[in-house]
Amino acid sequence: MPERPGDTVLVVEDDRSVTRVVSAALKARGYVVATAATGSAALVRAQADHPAVVLLDLGLPDIDGIDVCRRLRTWSTVPIIVLTAAGADERKVMALDEGADDYVTKPFSMPELLARVRVALRHRRAAGMVDASVLEVGDIRIDVPRRTVTVAGRAVELTPKEFAFLTLLARHAGKVLTHGSILEEVWGPEAEGETQYLRVYAGQLRKKLGEDPTRPRLVTAPGVGYRLVDRDEGPDT
Repeated sequence: MPERPGDTVLVVEDDRSVTRVVSAALKARGYVVATAATGSAALVRAQADHPAVVLLDLGLPDIDGIDVCRRLRTWSTVPIIVLTAAGADERKVMALDEGADDYVTKPFSMPELLARVRVALRHRRAAGMVDASVLEVGDIRIDVPRRTVTVAGRAVELTPKEFAFLTLLARHAGKVLTHGSILEEVWGPEAEGETQYLRVYAGQLRKKLGEDPTRPRLVTAPGVGYRLVDRDEGPDT
């Protein structure tokens, strides 16, 4: 069941067979479903229906899906999960940089898609309730003003860059942040392209957080970026 019965999910997809299957699965779990087959129709429906989540295919017949993300972000913070083709890493990165929160690669399993919708809803509501000076993602607690981090009550010592990296991910928990956006925020514009920084620091953070490789919290999105999740939300697959 959805986090709140009656949540509206806007499905933006020009393939009618995909729309039918996804809509049926969402309705069976209590969601209200709105649909659009074009980017222009999606923008109209988003304003009219105020959806809780948008599922957005990037390959639309009129407006490119990335441009739809860009336009939605000028007035809405609704979680956007984009549907992408296999191997389209550059398109994923562009969509995420334009404001998408997550992506699912076609062909996808319905349990995976539904799980991503549930996670998007949880994180959206948590963002509205948690004091921004104290960030909590699962058993990770970050006190930003005091610059302290605990994991299940255990104090963790981080370097300034490790703290900045982790805090950035925690502020956007559940969302994939691209390599470029992390480098610019944590290391500055001069670090553009230096993805080896991220591999090194991600490895250090995982070690200090006591990561379980079978249930990671700091998750790599190959070729795209990183996300921080509550490991009880399940694997990022």
